[in-house]
Amino acid sequence: MPQILVTRAGRDDVDWEGFASALNQLVVEKAAARLEACKTQVVRAEDAAVSADVDGHGLVHVTIGLLAGRTDETKAELTEAVVDLLRKFAGPEDGYRMHVSAEVRDLDPSYRKAEF
Repeated sequence: MPQILVTRAGRDDVDWEGFASALNQLVVEKAAARLEACKTQVVRAEDAAVSADVDGHGLVHVTIGLLAGRTDETKAELTEAVVDLLRKFAGPEDGYRMHVSAEVRDLDPSYRKAEF
Protein backbone atom coordinates (compact mmCIF):
# COMPACT_ATOMS: atom_id res chain seq x y z
CA MET A 1 0.00 0.00 0.00
CA PRO A 2 -0.28 2.45 -1.72
CA GLN A 3 -0.80 0.77 -5.08
CA ILE A 4 -0.31 3.36 -7.82
CA LEU A 5 -0.91 2.84 -11.52
CA VAL A 6 -0.01 5.44 -14.13
CA THR A 7 -1.43 4.63 -17.55
CA ARG A 8 -0.06 6.81 -20.32
CA ALA A 9 -0.19 7.19 -24.07
CA GLY A 10 2.08 9.49 -26.03
CA ARG A 11 4.79 11.88 -24.83
CA ASP A 12 7.77 9.56 -24.69
CA ASP A 13 9.91 12.63 -23.97
CA VAL A 14 8.58 12.88 -20.39
CA ASP A 15 10.77 11.71 -17.49
CA TRP A 16 8.26 9.08 -16.35
CA GLU A 17 10.68 7.55 -13.85
CA GLY A 18 11.20 10.98 -12.28
CA PHE A 19 7.44 11.52 -12.27
CA ALA A 20 6.88 8.18 -10.47
CA SER A 21 9.45 9.10 -7.83
CA ALA A 22 7.91 12.54 -7.29
CA LEU A 23 4.44 10.98 -7.21
CA ASN A 24 5.49 8.59 -4.43
CA GLN A 25 6.76 11.52 -2.38
CA LEU A 26 3.52 13.41 -3.00
CA VAL A 27 1.45 10.48 -1.73
CA VAL A 28 3.58 10.41 1.41
CA GLU A 29 3.01 14.13 2.01
CA LYS A 30 -0.71 14.25 1.22
CA ALA A 31 -1.98 10.86 2.39
CA ALA A 32 0.37 10.02 5.28
CA ALA A 33 1.73 6.96 3.50
CA ARG A 34 5.18 5.54 4.11
CA LEU A 35 7.61 6.08 1.22
CA GLU A 36 8.90 2.51 1.40
CA ALA A 37 5.31 1.27 0.99
CA CYS A 38 4.63 3.20 -2.24
CA LYS A 39 4.61 1.03 -5.34
CA THR A 40 4.14 2.80 -8.65
CA GLN A 41 3.84 1.26 -12.09
CA VAL A 42 3.98 3.39 -15.23
CA VAL A 43 2.35 1.53 -18.10
CA ARG A 44 2.47 2.75 -21.68
CA ALA A 45 -0.64 2.22 -23.78
CA GLU A 46 0.22 1.52 -27.39
CA ASP A 47 -2.91 3.04 -28.89
CA ALA A 48 -5.19 5.84 -27.78
CA ALA A 49 -7.80 8.12 -29.27
CA VAL A 50 -9.54 11.25 -28.05
CA SER A 51 -12.93 11.50 -29.68
CA ALA A 52 -12.20 10.63 -33.29
CA ASP A 53 -8.59 11.89 -33.16
CA VAL A 54 -5.63 9.56 -32.87
CA ASP A 55 -2.89 12.16 -33.47
CA GLY A 56 -1.81 15.16 -31.46
CA HIS A 57 -3.11 13.92 -28.10
CA GLY A 58 -1.50 12.41 -25.03
CA LEU A 59 -3.38 10.66 -22.24
CA VAL A 60 -2.38 10.07 -18.64
CA HIS A 61 -4.56 8.58 -15.91
CA VAL A 62 -3.29 8.01 -12.38
CA THR A 63 -5.09 5.61 -10.05
CA ILE A 64 -4.01 5.56 -6.41
CA GLY A 65 -5.29 2.75 -4.21
CA LEU A 66 -5.04 3.40 -0.47
CA LEU A 67 -6.20 1.54 2.58
CA ALA A 68 -9.55 2.90 3.74
CA GLY A 69 -9.63 5.74 6.22
CA ARG A 70 -8.66 8.89 4.31
CA THR A 71 -11.27 11.62 4.18
CA ASP A 72 -12.87 12.74 0.94
CA GLU A 73 -11.04 16.06 1.40
CA THR A 74 -7.67 14.32 1.65
CA LYS A 75 -8.41 12.30 -1.48
CA ALA A 76 -9.47 15.43 -3.38
CA GLU A 77 -6.35 17.32 -2.29
CA LEU A 78 -4.21 14.42 -3.44
CA THR A 79 -5.84 14.19 -6.87
CA GLU A 80 -5.47 17.96 -7.38
CA ALA A 81 -1.81 17.72 -6.42
CA VAL A 82 -1.32 14.81 -8.84
CA VAL A 83 -2.80 16.83 -11.71
CA ASP A 84 -0.48 19.74 -10.81
CA LEU A 85 2.49 17.37 -10.76
CA LEU A 86 1.52 16.03 -14.18
CA ARG A 87 1.41 19.60 -15.46
CA LYS A 88 5.03 20.08 -14.31
CA PHE A 89 6.29 16.88 -15.92
CA ALA A 90 4.11 16.66 -19.03
CA GLY A 91 3.02 20.25 -19.51
CA PRO A 92 1.96 21.93 -22.72
CA GLU A 93 3.82 21.26 -25.93
CA ASP A 94 3.16 23.06 -29.21
CA GLY A 95 0.72 21.15 -31.38
CA TYR A 96 0.11 18.53 -28.71
CA ARG A 97 -2.72 18.33 -26.22
CA MET A 98 -2.46 16.42 -22.93
CA HIS A 99 -5.52 14.92 -21.26
CA VAL A 100 -4.73 14.08 -17.65
CA SER A 101 -6.83 12.68 -14.83
CA ALA A 102 -6.37 11.18 -11.40
CA GLU A 103 -8.42 9.30 -8.85
CA VAL A 104 -7.91 7.99 -5.36
CA ARG A 105 -9.85 4.92 -4.31
CA ASP A 106 -10.02 2.74 -1.25
CA LEU A 107 -8.48 -0.67 -1.64
CA ASP A 108 -10.94 -3.50 -1.24
CA PRO A 109 -10.95 -5.14 2.21
CA SER A 110 -9.68 -8.31 0.53
CA TYR A 111 -6.37 -6.56 -0.34
CA ARG A 112 -3.28 -8.44 0.82
CA LYS A 113 0.38 -7.94 0.12
CA ALA A 114 3.52 -9.98 0.61
CA GLU A 115 7.22 -9.57 -0.06
CA PHE A 116 9.36 -12.51 -1.14
